[in-house]
Amino acid sequence: MAGIRFGVHSGQLHGSFEACLELWERSEDLEYDWISVFDFLRPWAFPPDWPCFEGNTLLAALAARTRRIRCAMLVSPVTWRHPALTANIAATLDHVCGGRLEFGVGAGGTDRAYEQYGIPFPPARVRLDMLEETCTVLRRLWTDDETTFTGRHVRLERARLAPKPLQSHLPLIVGGDGIRRTVGIAARHADVWNALPFSPELYRRKADAFDAACAAVGRDPHDVRKSITFRAVVTRNAAETARRTATELADTPEALRAQYLSFGTAQECVEALRPYVRMGVRDFLLAVKAPVDWQTLELVATEVAPAVRALAARAAPTR
Repeated sequence: MAGIRFGVHSGQLHGSFEACLELWERSEDLEYDWISVFDFLRPWAFPPDWPCFEGNTLLAALAARTRRIRCAMLVSPVTWRHPALTANIAATLDHVCGGRLEFGVGAGGTDRAYEQYGIPFPPARVRLDMLEETCTVLRRLWTDDETTFTGRHVRLERARLAPKPLQSHLPLIVGGDGIRRTVGIAARHADVWNALPFSPELYRRKADAFDAACAAVGRDPHDVRKSITFRAVVTRNAAETARRTATELADTPEALRAQYLSFGTAQECVEALRPYVRMGVRDFLLAVKAPVDWQTLELVATEVAPAVRALAARAAPTR
């Protein structure tokens, strides 16, 4: 997994399987490295009746229709299911896509399903404890022939998982940027650490905390891929930028607006991503909402991604 990767965080809010499949197929045709869905059930940032497919079943169906692209879950909350079930789901998905899965977990956040479906939502402290145990259980079930584990929230007795994932080491993503707990869990367990960037200054503080957490457990932070999920509108000229910015913000839920790093040309998007390259980010995941902005999808693949890769080749990460 060396080098810069560009991906599409496709989500599953597009209203039909055909729309989701079109996005996946076009992303692969544009030679993105990665594409992902999420494991929300009733996304909090959208109206209560907004269409949202279940993540893992959709991921299996879409992954089976791809050939090359890495297929990912970003991310699965530990509150939805027992981690042994999650481990089995991920192993099956890895077989479906021929060993191209990357699987993410997180402590879980705001989702209307907790209220609508009556699913328990423990305090953050408890959910973070669950995340730590989940990371341990996933890796052991994916690799060990037999697993016995006793934690506060999970108990396994001579547990087996077969067949194992196709990949000898299935990449585990830990999503979240809480400085007090989450970055430490990522430092101990993750192959990929994913966070929202918001601003270079804020990301710098979180990345420094992550690097310190890696050092505390004797791990080189460069052994973990830093990953950001961002939004952008990429235009061809200033006049289009003004028009598209107003339209995009009007059509975007307020809770998501802070995730936009760039409104402007491909070069302006490259400049917005430059600080993150210098801070060691290697995965840039373009979050896409309905209706799909096909122009941005294409320009990020054809103009932004090559320029960022060239930029990374010239500049080593700053410490």
